[in-house]
Amino acid sequence: MVNQNEDYLNQIFHALSDPTRRTMVQLMSEKERSIKDLAEPFDMSLTAISKHIKVLERANLLERNVRGRTHFCKLKTDSLDAAKEWLRFYERFWNNRFDLLEDELLNAKKKEH
Repeated sequence: MVNQNEDYLNQIFHALSDPTRRTMVQLMSEKERSIKDLAEPFDMSLTAISKHIKVLERANLLERNVRGRTHFCKLKTDSLDAAKEWLRFYERFWNNRFDLLEDELLNAKKKEH
């Protein structure tokens, strides 16, 4: 059985797996954006944009506010923090690999001289 935290992380990583949604997250990191602003860089229908927005909402990566007839989206960083914490656990593995690579490169350089 998948626990709630794992399901939450799955939603976050699924949302971030798409380049369109990653661009939207980047745009919202600068400031709150209207749906129209988020759609502008893409050659796709507003219906398609709306589907991307809903995926980001389900992953709790954005907060939508309606003012008049305009929907505004603001980045919520809590989910990004959760993903970062999950990745941080694995950081020790790639840091170890980088240390090993550095040792190999230094040894190879010493052998050249």
